[in-house]
Amino acid sequence: MFRILIFWIGFLPALQAQVTFRIVSLPANSPPGAPIYLAGSFNDWNPANQDYMLSTIINGDSSITLPVQGAIQCKFTRGSWATVEGNASGNVIPNRQYTVQPFDTLLISILSWEDLGPAGPGTALPSVTLMDADFFMPQLNRSRRIWVRLPENYASSPDTRYRVVYMQDGQNLFDDLLAYNGEWGIDESMRDLELAGDPGAIIVGIDNGGGLRDAEYSLWANPTYGGGDGDEYIDFIRNTLKPYIDLNYRTKPEAEHTAIMGSSLGGLISFCAAAKYPETFGKAGALSPSFWFNINELPAWLQTLSLPEWLRIYFVAGTLEWNGIMTDIYQMRDIVDEQGVTGFNLRVEGKADGAHGEWFWRREFQNVYNWLFSSALSTNEIPLTESYRIYPNPSNAVLNLFSSSNEKFVYRVSSIDGREILPLNSTLTSANIGVGSWPSGIYLVWVGKSGDALRPIRFVRP
Repeated sequence: MFRILIFWIGFLPALQAQVTFRIVSLPANSPPGAPIYLAGSFNDWNPANQDYMLSTIINGDSSITLPVQGAIQCKFTRGSWATVEGNASGNVIPNRQYTVQPFDTLLISILSWEDLGPAGPGTALPSVTLMDADFFMPQLNRSRRIWVRLPENYASSPDTRYRVVYMQDGQNLFDDLLAYNGEWGIDESMRDLELAGDPGAIIVGIDNGGGLRDAEYSLWANPTYGGGDGDEYIDFIRNTLKPYIDLNYRTKPEAEHTAIMGSSLGGLISFCAAAKYPETFGKAGALSPSFWFNINELPAWLQTLSLPEWLRIYFVAGTLEWNGIMTDIYQMRDIVDEQGVTGFNLRVEGKADGAHGEWFWRREFQNVYNWLFSSALSTNEIPLTESYRIYPNPSNAVLNLFSSSNEKFVYRVSSIDGREILPLNSTLTSANIGVGSWPSGIYLVWVGKSGDALRPIRFVRP
């Protein structure tokens, strides 16, 4: 017994909880080789404490591992408060705040040093503005920086309202000065789309929480990496941020005009947000989604949901990003399809040259956006059914619908983007539908036996 006690005492230091601070991005004007220190609530805010100098190098990044956990505040310096880190403009920033879990790794991007000013001119277009540097998140009791990109004609078209896309990792969307490993160029992509005729969209970029990113972008804690604040994060977007955006900007607030999008863990939480609240987020773009993070919980959770057939979800990833990524995507696609979303509202793209990085997501953004907001689907995307027929098609007066097997059926009609045109009706073996008052466009006639999943037939009102 005595020997066993000595054995475990000897291993206590190795079991002590630790956290790693890893700097993955420095301002371009940082002095080469200058030491970087961590000052915070855990070391009396000493800006030059040698015990808190970052010295370990991982893949060229500076890092330090410390025995701290719980709620902390801190800042990085080059050895004095005159050389403390600043914001993108070289000005004062609030203290960093983290709730540290044992064995966390916090990825840090330093935007500037106060004594050196901004590292250079930003790349964001004038259409991008900082809506709020400290927008409060009551569901999580913390604040976050929020960016807004407005359509090019927003000011000149005061009566126009716009669709909205909520995007994760806001610091990576618009400006190379703020981005880790390159920006997505969302402002340039949207400008080009609008010049080509797209009606435009308001893009809301929500900065990730640095060391809190894993927690906020996951519904459940991962056994290795922790997490699990995703429900509160989604509720923040839905119940706090979206109402603010709808009140202060000219939006189309309905689900059919509202998308949510992100990459990696941001793709995971965007997918979960649309699945949890399809009545709010009618469209989701999941780029290289990290389903592996919550793969043990996601399938059972999704199977408890009843999803509308009009919910649209776009999945895209590099086929070799990691082993199993496409398997996970197809699994999520199939479950969502089983829970009510029609197959042609789900799209999966596997790109052989894709990679887990900003350049790939930047390239794919326009494809995701265009498909999510496409106003019509091509004929080969609409699965027709042999059991039911409509004629004439097109028609500008009366549409006739009948069962090929002379059986009772039910039907309803929606627009191509999911809006209800006719509620559910039951009939014997045929029905006559007056369409003379309908606007020109493409419609879906949903038909099937009572109690079965209804399938669509494409109808054109010229």
